[in-house]
Amino acid sequence: MDEDSAHELPAGIAAAWGTRAPATKGPKPGLSLDRIVATGVAIADADGLAAVSMNRVAKELGSSAMSLYRYVDSKDELLTLMVDTALGTVPAAALDDDWRAGLARWAWGTVEAMRAHPWTTHVPITGPPLGPNSIAWFEDALRCVRDTGLAEAEKASIVMMLSGYVRNHVILMAEVQAHFLGAAATPHDAMRGYGDTLRRLTDANRFPALHAVLDAGVFDHADPPDDEFAFGLERILDGIETLVRARAQAPASGVAPA
Repeated sequence: MDEDSAHELPAGIAAAWGTRAPATKGPKPGLSLDRIVATGVAIADADGLAAVSMNRVAKELGSSAMSLYRYVDSKDELLTLMVDTALGTVPAAALDDDWRAGLARWAWGTVEAMRAHPWTTHVPITGPPLGPNSIAWFEDALRCVRDTGLAEAEKASIVMMLSGYVRNHVILMAEVQAHFLGAAATPHDAMRGYGDTLRRLTDANRFPALHAVLDAGVFDHADPPDDEFAFGLERILDGIETLVRARAQAPASGVAPA
């Protein structure tokens, strides 16, 4: 990243990349961007995202909120850096990974990182990824599809699609855990209760497709969250594989078939 680009970045993001040192003037030169971000992550892990504020972070550090603004321009910037830190490093690739295995590893690794810090899914998305870890994850996913023969724009779209699927799954499962389960002892009990409720509310003549699902006992024997994620992921990968094969079989651009 060149110096001109760094000047366009928020101070904290630029400092995270090592392209700009934060200001050190003031009564608290012992502070650092890493300490500020780590403290924010610790607060969010313990008490949830709503507990994170500049005042709370400063208090935990024995400083003032104003002193934090020498390192980050805003709370939103701090949250962005917290998410980047929570993502951590990309899981190592296996030597024999093909593109499909690589994307599966990437997707499961992202799910695990978000599950470890569920508050990350509640941080508003204010733009494309900029943090060092986020860009490393982006690079890893692009590397997985590097040799597929797809156009560069298609590769980027694949990463965005997978990112959306991962994020939606983690959010949905967290919401189910927090609200849908209610007094049910297990997710299985909650889903079985949902099926029983649907049977009471609906009739097979008006909702024949739904009752085919109910009669098959789908909600009585709901798959675990990991199985649900794996099913959807495999279908996405199937679609990508179809596209890869189609691109490989298509004639070169501008060359008419014989």
